[in-house]
Amino acid sequence: ISEVSHRCSSRCVSPLSFDSQAVGEKVRLSHGGRLAEKTDNTFKNGLVFSNRPVKIQEKICLRIEKDSSIWDGALRVGFTTVPPSTRSLPLPSMSIPNLTDKSGHWAVPLDESVCQAGSELEFWVSSHGSIYIGVNNEEYERLPGVDTKQPLWAMIDIYGQTRSILLLDSKKNKKLLYRRRSCPAPEPLASPDPDSHFRSVPDVSDFRREDCISCLDTKMPEDNVCVVCMAKEARITLPCGHRCLCKDCNFRVCEQFGTCPLCRHTISAPSVGERWFIEVS
Repeated sequence: ISEVSHRCSSRCVSPLSFDSQAVGEKVRLSHGGRLAEKTDNTFKNGLVFSNRPVKIQEKICLRIEKDSSIWDGALRVGFTTVPPSTRSLPLPSMSIPNLTDKSGHWAVPLDESVCQAGSELEFWVSSHGSIYIGVNNEEYERLPGVDTKQPLWAMIDIYGQTRSILLLDSKKNKKLLYRRRSCPAPEPLASPDPDSHFRSVPDVSDFRREDCISCLDTKMPEDNVCVVCMAKEARITLPCGHRCLCKDCNFRVCEQFGTCPLCRHTISAPSVGERWFIEVS
């Protein structure tokens, strides 16, 4: 599958989907990596992670597509500082306690009553390191103590009665002045999906800047914070088009990871005479 660059706008929250490699043994991804469903009638082995680090206050929105009355318990959501690309397979069977007993993992169980088929919910981590859950326009603080000084990936455990989930989008509020939404995730070329009743995901290769909800507000200020340190100005534009790194984090990310922290487009250190990274004035 060829990589698709995201070149919409630095004002957008970049496309969000599930990581295609770090997937539980009993999970199948489809619809551009936004639909995750169990392939077997089991309460465990349903771990999935976001394909990129999420921002502080970025709300991950999802819908429960299918559930089952056979098992007790339901969806578990949280965050981790461990990149999906570094995880060994097979993944642990459960987020709690298999992962939460390890450093860099935080997760909370959701009540079965809010995880019925058709239910929509959102979760995020606040600037002071607490996981919040949003259900029916109400917000609940569930777990403090998340390390916000490092990049965070969303972690979702399709557990218990939950059978499948659809990632709707993400949105980020800043100073309560405006809202930024993620652009559509790229849809890989594939044979027709028999579950065509699920929402289709548009192909970002034909995506135009004027089509993006978050680009329509011309009064919205740029968010130029480095996505790694979350402290310094992002002055480096990578080959994929993302301006997301400060000068200090630029070469460290290139040498240690070799991919853009937002879209995972392959990057490499510039050789003599090449200009892979562009510093903006």
